[in-house]
Amino acid sequence: MRTSSFNLCSFAISLIIAGCSGSGGGSELGIGGSTAGGAANTGGGVAIATGGDATGGKESAGVGTVTTGGSKATGGSGAATKKFVGNITTTYSGSADYNGMKYAKYWDQITPENAGKWGSVQSSATSAFNWATLDSIYKYTQTNSIMFKQHTFVWGSQQPSGTVTQAIVENWIKTFCSRYPATQLIDVVNEPPPHTTPAYASALGAGETGTYGWITKAFKLARQYCGSAILILNDYNNIEYGDQETHFIDIVTQIKAAGAPIDAVGAQAHDANKLTAATLQANLNTMNSKTSLPVYITEYDVSNASDSGQLATYQSQFPIFLNTDFIKGITIWGWIVGQTWSQAPNSGLVSGTTARPAMTWLMGQLGRPVPPN
Repeated sequence: MRTSSFNLCSFAISLIIAGCSGSGGGSELGIGGSTAGGAANTGGGVAIATGGDATGGKESAGVGTVTTGGSKATGGSGAATKKFVGNITTTYSGSADYNGMKYAKYWDQITPENAGKWGSVQSSATSAFNWATLDSIYKYTQTNSIMFKQHTFVWGSQQPSGTVTQAIVENWIKTFCSRYPATQLIDVVNEPPPHTTPAYASALGAGETGTYGWITKAFKLARQYCGSAILILNDYNNIEYGDQETHFIDIVTQIKAAGAPIDAVGAQAHDANKLTAATLQANLNTMNSKTSLPVYITEYDVSNASDSGQLATYQSQFPIFLNTDFIKGITIWGWIVGQTWSQAPNSGLVSGTTARPAMTWLMGQLGRPVPPN
């Protein structure tokens, strides 16, 4: 996860925001596949799973063949889903929809960029939970029958202040899972070492074996309380740079051996645009073959002020994501020009209500309308 250009993450409002993220990684928020509507809230919280008809996200005949192949996420009880292409909500627009354009027409998955980070919900280990923003995002996904992906349970940034114990982490995960029972995917741990480590890692990992006991425990708690969700370990640079990919794979291998119920790996892919198509495919193949896990592209963006340059990268790389069976979903990191991650300022796909060529091409591939339609 990478930082956004704003820093209002603690400003809990009941609007759908993409917000900012903390230092050291990318902020994430997207929209995904179809969700079973009308799910009842079990175990407390507010019953905001209202179902509703899908207003977008349909696949064309060509893209429709690119699915998960009916496979369940390897190694756990995560439910199988169709391949989605999602995005993040527009920063502080007050809604997932923007400037008269309905988000769910173009994107079929949503990951809260900041609202789902623990520090956004609970500022300190002893403070009350504030669910207002996350409630709004979750309700939007249920109303529009699009996929909700939680980001993130445990991270080395944007976490509660104060002394965090294993019991406090467990209560956070348990309460979240009870409140949002239709959550389909979860970034359980985001940006593991050497990128970030939470201050409470030792406390969380108590009783577990191995170097990454805290990661193993986080996955065990996520499986215990969000039993039907696909559980993901998410990171950046893990498909772009060989040494970092090797290290990430080693973490996955170790936590699997220690009993972590990991279902998939997440690759943010912010630097993927620097790779040739052949290298990108090879690195993805390595990730899948050496972890034996599905891959999710979690924060893809192409920052290029040139319309033709951005289009060329999309045309070179996106078919790899769509046509590789073990890639189960793609989240693009922002779609409105001028309101994307600050370190990718030219990554937006729609200027005002006018689609850039890459957006027009992508919607054509997915069988979705081109803004402002």
